[in-house]
Amino acid sequence: MKNARNKDLADRNTASADAKAALLAAYRAAKTAAEPDRLARQAERTANAAAREERRLERERVKLEERTRAEAEAAEQQAAAEAAATAEIEAREGAEKARISRVIEDEAERKAKRDQRYANRKARQA
Repeated sequence: MKNARNKDLADRNTASADAKAALLAAYRAAKTAAEPDRLARQAERTANAAAREERRLERERVKLEERTRAEAEAAEQQAAAEAAATAEIEAREGAEKARISRVIEDEAERKAKRDQRYANRKARQA
């Protein structure tokens, strides 16, 4: 707005409106020119978001597989521990039964020897 002193109010308002219209036209032209770039950036953002979501789903799938594997491993270890405990209990019971049967056999053998001695003594006396 050179030489603003020589212009009256209407001229200044017209110049201002023209400047605003020129700025708006320049903005619209820049916006139209940048439309392909904006669409490309938007497509890139959409692709990045899709890839990010795919990676997130893959991480969740891997975590689920890991959790499932860990649970299966824990169940397997639990079953092995229970089997080992059952085998130990059965071994103890078997050992106890074998000891009891040996004690009974020894007692029966001792009784048989005592009865034999008694019978020999009676045979000698008669």
